[in-house]
Amino acid sequence: MSSKFGFILVKPQLGENIGACARAMKNFGFSKLHIVEPKINFPNHKAKATSVGAYDIINKAKVFNKIEDAIDSFNLVVSLSARRRDINKKHISLKEFQKIIKRRNLNLGLMFGPEASGLSNKDLSFSNYILQIPTSPKFKSLNLSHSLTVVCYEIFKLINFKKFQKDTKNIKISSKRNITSLVLH
Repeated sequence: MSSKFGFILVKPQLGENIGACARAMKNFGFSKLHIVEPKINFPNHKAKATSVGAYDIINKAKVFNKIEDAIDSFNLVVSLSARRRDINKKHISLKEFQKIIKRRNLNLGLMFGPEASGLSNKDLSFSNYILQIPTSPKFKSLNLSHSLTVVCYEIFKLINFKKFQKDTKNIKISSKRNITSLVLH
């Protein structure tokens, strides 16, 4: 199921962020990485070092010159943006995003913008939906790899919902004082 999701990084500026994205993808079982016009030579040492073992994702990543080519293999594209845009695209919530993920026969591309500026309105025009990760209104900007990690986690949670169900056993929690007393004994 995780093979039906791909991650598209548009004009990433730092090899470290590409590596951190690859690491997050591997943590949650994803492997399809598309990179559009990286601002650095890719792959590079910093991307590989930061990926901490996700070399397979770095080595299999496809680099494109145009967004159109990077999204061609997907039948639906969701772009992420920290800012609400006044363009003719539907902005969706995380709850709506979760409903989209559950669709069958879906090959979903998730598009992320450059670290300094995010996706342009032209970049966003290639997507079907725009998703904004809920954050504090006082500071909305997330690091590229952090936003990708949040999205990977949300998808992983839906795919593996049984891992997240609580055990119904009643466990009595001992007080900190009792635990400390036992440890000191």
